[in-house]
Amino acid sequence: MTNQIRRLRFEAGEMTQAELAERIGVTRQTLIAIEQGRYSPSLETAFRIARAFNAGLDDVFQYPAESPLEEESNQ
Repeated sequence: MTNQIRRLRFEAGEMTQAELAERIGVTRQTLIAIEQGRYSPSLETAFRIARAFNAGLDDVFQYPAESPLEEESNQ
């Protein structure tokens, strides 16, 4: 899963990771892991992040579409 958290933080007046982490109720280390794609947030945390930017989930998080080969193996 990819995300736009870093870009959104800078568009929001260069919000720091610490500021966003405090706003959404997680540690700075957790936010860093989410932002770097090393950790997938819970649905609740994902909604909190999106809400912090007045954005939809799909504006913040993207899940790559399956390749045609993967789709065939799932059928």
